[in-house]
Amino acid sequence: MDILVTGGTVFASRYTAEYFASKGNNVYVLNRGNRPQSDNVIPIIADRHSLGSTLKGRSFDAVIDVTAYNDTDVSDLLDGLGSFGCYILISSSAVYPETQPRPFCETAEIGPNYIWGKYGTDKIAAERTLTDHVPDAYIIRPPYLCGPMNNLYREAFVFECAEKGRSFYIPRSGDMKLQFFHIGDMCRFIELLIDKKPCDHIFNVGYPEPVSIRKWAELCYAAAGAQPDFKYVNGDIPQRSYFPFYDYEYQLDVARMAAVMPDLTPLSESLHLSFEWYRSNRDKIVRKPLIDFIDRELAKEEL
Repeated sequence: MDILVTGGTVFASRYTAEYFASKGNNVYVLNRGNRPQSDNVIPIIADRHSLGSTLKGRSFDAVIDVTAYNDTDVSDLLDGLGSFGCYILISSSAVYPETQPRPFCETAEIGPNYIWGKYGTDKIAAERTLTDHVPDAYIIRPPYLCGPMNNLYREAFVFECAEKGRSFYIPRSGDMKLQFFHIGDMCRFIELLIDKKPCDHIFNVGYPEPVSIRKWAELCYAAAGAQPDFKYVNGDIPQRSYFPFYDYEYQLDVARMAAVMPDLTPLSESLHLSFEWYRSNRDKIVRKPLIDFIDRELAKEEL
């Protein structure tokens, strides 16, 4: 197939491009050329907001839009495309209001989410613009993505703490639950959408069961060959100052996804693969000053 992937240089979009290229497809990546390109892909260096005739003469069997964050991102790409087959938009679980009953299902009302703010409402606008113009497009709503090429300071933060033999500071009892999805499984699911063309067009994706943040940290430490010494943080200290996730617990109903793709990569395996990538790509991590805050505000008694 001839496949267009937007982005193609960082985490989800880069993994997606490399995944489909590894399957023997002709993968074109649309980006501005500001970062190193993957091998075995065909770069199209352009801004999606000023495409002109760049894509008009091309035909794609599938468009995988990983980097659309608002309605203009979608409309400008659609205006610049020539002919295409399947269009798949990577949206977000942030489109569900935090006031909706859990687990969120695809038929639930979408709307503003207090935690995610503009990011969530912009994703809603992107979805609506796409469905207005391409009614048979597919929309994927993932929770937190994990796995190789994740340059965000999430599991990489825990890996650093594990490698340095640091205690791990965790909110309250550590029972808050998070839902993840392995990036490789997301690509496999996209492949199935292109191949099977299911009747449903909106899919929540993710592991069926969420995991406690304590268990997640234990799995990250295990991937690095260590065991965590937990320090539990109570009180009014902002969670994001010392921990990489918001104080927000939710769950997606992924029954639709499971009907199409029931077998998933275990979370432990995903984190091991993430650690193997991290060990050779430490310079690509977008770090935040979590450890500095911990040492300054939480670990004074240990210094």
